[in-house]
Amino acid sequence: MRLTDLKPDPGSRPKKTRKGRGIGSGKGRTASRGTKGQTARNTVRVGFEGGQTPIQRRLPMARGIGKGRTNNAPEHKLYVPINVSQLAKLGGTEITPELLIQAHLVRNAEDKIKILGNGEITQALTVRAHAFSQSAIEKIQAAGGTVETL
Repeated sequence: MRLTDLKPDPGSRPKKTRKGRGIGSGKGRTASRGTKGQTARNTVRVGFEGGQTPIQRRLPMARGIGKGRTNNAPEHKLYVPINVSQLAKLGGTEITPELLIQAHLVRNAEDKIKILGNGEITQALTVRAHAFSQSAIEKIQAAGGTVETL
């Protein structure tokens, strides 16, 4: 037996209806397209709405970025937000971007990190990051830690 010998059981897969193959097929003559007209002759192009103005012409032209246009504005600085409460769970005394990558809080080494002040911290930590919120700085320093901006 070979793979080419495998076939489904007879009757388990009905044969596809072949339209327009003679009057005896049951789907001959007009082949279920009705009589005359545009759709019977297979001449309707994509987006044609019977003479009505098509939707792509009724809608206003796309403006802004994309569609061949460029945005010359400076790019926004995107930061990965990390809360003070997440730092407290890490343990250790020194928090660096490398440690945050190992802890799976940051995905890429190129990502910039911003420490936010959500949560509480009790231990003294030396935190190195690209940006800090004012409340995060206050909480880290109140716990006896230091803040270093990269």
